Amino acid sequence: MKDAIIIVEGPQGVGKTTFTNNLREKLKATDLYRLSGIKDRTEAGQQKIKVKYEKLMEYMENCSDVNLLFDRTFFTNEVYARLGYHNYDFSKTYEMLLNKLDNLSNLDKYDIYFVVLYLENESLYEQRIKRDKHEYQKFEVQSSIDQQREYLKMADEIEKQCKNIKVLRFENSTEEKSAQNVEKYFKILM
Repeated sequence: MKDAIIIVEGPQGVGKTTFTNNLREKLKATDLYRLSGIKDRTEAGQQKIKVKYEKLMEYMENCSDVNLLFDRTFFTNEVYARLGYHNYDFSKTYEMLLNKLDNLSNLDKYDIYFVVLYLENESLYEQRIKRDKHEYQKFEVQSSIDQQREYLKMADEIEKQCKNIKVLRFENSTEEKSAQNVEKYFKILM
């Protein structure tokens, strides 16, 4: 059986932390990584983040006998750049990294999953983003809604472009729905 690379993405307040914690507890031999961007949102910052994710791809390529679970990766940088949160165009780096990720399956050791969490009822973001945590970036309802729409658009693009990445969209408004999706799509890894 192949190992898995599971990348969980979605807007602020959608429940990525809870989802990835629960998934990590259910899957055998799984390492969980929580990645964040860098503070530098300039062109120099883009180069730093490019190097960071190139090194991550090398790491993935050399891992074995473990499932890799990510709470955010370079997809977040692309969404944020598309929405104008960064002062640079990330698209060339994004395309290069996406192709590298898609080709990791050619190593015949990974099944790769791109999971987008979303809320069908977007008004739930109002409750979800009011939380008692340190804010790296100001959380706003409209920002989460804009991010959600961009992540779902991205999922459609990846599905058309990549032959080896399995794209999953999980409605994540309740813990029950979250658990059902984990059971349905990742049971083979448990």
